[in-house]
Amino acid sequence: MRYDYPIKAAKDEDSRQLVTFPDVPEACGDGATLAEAMVDAEKSLVVALQYRIKQREPIPLPSAPRRGQRTIALRALPAAKLALYQAMIDRGFNTVSLGRMLAGESEVRRLLDLSHNSQISYVEAALAMLAQELVVETRERAA
Repeated sequence: MRYDYPIKAAKDEDSRQLVTFPDVPEACGDGATLAEAMVDAEKSLVVALQYRIKQREPIPLPSAPRRGQRTIALRALPAAKLALYQAMIDRGFNTVSLGRMLAGESEVRRLLDLSHNSQISYVEAALAMLAQELVVETRERAA
């Protein structure tokens, strides 16, 4: 799964840039420039997705962007953690049941905390326990 969310950008009445996510309406960002608004929006997106994890809600999948539409891709570690959360849901696991297979429930909670600086190898190990593997790709950065 690629966590690369399409955005909508617009200016408000004060000429500030606003960025919203059609797939995650509670996340948004603003700034004096589009670049600032996109940085703010990425932070807001992570907070919104973390809230969904804490509430045990599904993570909205990114829709396909329209031609020329900008997107914001989550950084590698939060994206890996979302993949772990989704794999847990798909296989009927919770933090307790996966914790029994790993180093305990508290470790799984840290692995699902998008702001915790976990080692990617721990996320990979947890994914492996759920018969999943992490695949990383690169792409040309949009100007």
